[in-house]
Amino acid sequence: MPDTAPPAHIDALRDPLTNRGTAFTNTERERLGLVGWLPPRVETLGEQAARVLDNVRRRPTNIDRYACLSALQSDNETLFYRVVIDNLQEMLPLVYTPTVGQACQEWSRLYARPRGLYLTPEHRGRIAAILRGWPQRDIAVIVATDGGRILGLGDLGANGMGIPIGKLALYTACAGVAPSRCLPVTLDVGTDTAAVRGDRFYIGRCVPRLAGAAYDEFIEEFVSAVEQVFPGVLLQFEDFANANAFALLARYRERLCCLNDDIQGTGAMGLAGLTVASRSTGRPLREQRILFVGAGEACLGIGMAARSALRRDGLSDEQALARLLFVDSQGMVVSSRTDLPVHKRAFAQSREPLPDLTSTIEAFKPTVLFGACGQGGRFTQPVLEAMARSCERPVVFALSNPTAKAECTAEQAYAWTAGRAIFASGSPFDPVTLAGEVHAAGQANNSFIFPGVGLGVLVSRASRVTDSMFSAAAAALASEVGGDDVAVGRIYPPQNRMRDVARAVATAVAKVAYDEGLATATRPAGIPGEVERAMYRPEYAT
Repeated sequence: MPDTAPPAHIDALRDPLTNRGTAFTNTERERLGLVGWLPPRVETLGEQAARVLDNVRRRPTNIDRYACLSALQSDNETLFYRVVIDNLQEMLPLVYTPTVGQACQEWSRLYARPRGLYLTPEHRGRIAAILRGWPQRDIAVIVATDGGRILGLGDLGANGMGIPIGKLALYTACAGVAPSRCLPVTLDVGTDTAAVRGDRFYIGRCVPRLAGAAYDEFIEEFVSAVEQVFPGVLLQFEDFANANAFALLARYRERLCCLNDDIQGTGAMGLAGLTVASRSTGRPLREQRILFVGAGEACLGIGMAARSALRRDGLSDEQALARLLFVDSQGMVVSSRTDLPVHKRAFAQSREPLPDLTSTIEAFKPTVLFGACGQGGRFTQPVLEAMARSCERPVVFALSNPTAKAECTAEQAYAWTAGRAIFASGSPFDPVTLAGEVHAAGQANNSFIFPGVGLGVLVSRASRVTDSMFSAAAAALASEVGGDDVAVGRIYPPQNRMRDVARAVATAVAKVAYDEGLATATRPAGIPGEVERAMYRPEYAT
């Protein structure tokens, strides 16, 4: 029988973790049997990156650029991360928000090559065996989704795999977690979105979403398998529907090293923005009145972080609660409502409900307006004009992703408040010039938080992720916003400083892990140096 195994030189070109393409030296080509398989010119990594960058820029649309970068990531991870890290401001919106939203919507059509694991209820009884089959053993971070609430787009089922892949790309690009140590997972439990199930190209399970005890048992087997196969790994729950997200975090946070970025990461990101906004306006946090439009994971996560910070500032529980008002799809979150789930009841106020958002602003007189409701254009001109009447420098966060779901644009926020607003958004917006003054919107993105939190956990080998770690991460992020940023109205750093931010966040998180006795690594003489040494840099090994 002929030998049908692929020759070794094919493996050398197929493995994206080791493939160098045209950068294989002549000596390597001889040793690996690649002579004749590559063009004769031997290129440097920098030369390859320049060609890729030119190629990406010539693509006509962002989704085409996303597809180009995705193909590169599947071919040569070192080159992919060299391009992304050297051009963070330009590349991050392509590999993650806002472009990843469209990528998820079109995932079944864009699908070209396996990446990550798709686990289904049919795999019950052998999930651990499937995890053991993953080729890399030193996995440090798993990002898992069930596709239940992808960005502001809803239940996309298996099409949500773009989110774990994108999040892990940020772990590597921003915080230097080596790509070989990252594992994206989609838990395909079906989808209740008829349009997704009805798509003839849909690659997931065309069944209604699993629920109840069967869902819980499937998740439990997955978590147990993770503990067994990858002990000590950081497990990030991502884009689960609200009820499941809060329940899973409560169930597992004391059992293993896990986090929910939509709740805790968003909370820390929002708290950092509030901290800088307070510095910018001269109004301390304890004097802010914060109105949340949306009462899902994002807004409640920020509300939890803000409530804890207000308590640290000396306010009582009752005083802190009085400064945080939520509005969901059914109206104000007030104690007279009987339809509130547990995670919302903790923030219900004893107030008379009001009929609309504008009247709520006029009555509550907020100084800060958060939006994470997934309704594009929710912050109308009357809403923002009411905010401008409520205080001199209103702070407006339009957090919903992708861009089409943003509650308002940067231009609207500045124009409808006569240029007095401090504005931040989940998706990037260009600077706005109004009456000769340039206003630079900050991008309020969790990528300022979770990559650094993960790196700090990995450096310290923390056994748990705690609320105090996220508080420290928020403080570290706020400290990275300089006077020049504040002068143009920016309350988050520009994205080209992501790796600096991740170093600061990781250092702060690791310090908490050591101080709280949660670290299993020996405390180093210098935590910043240990963080720096742990960060992956995309270079071809010599």
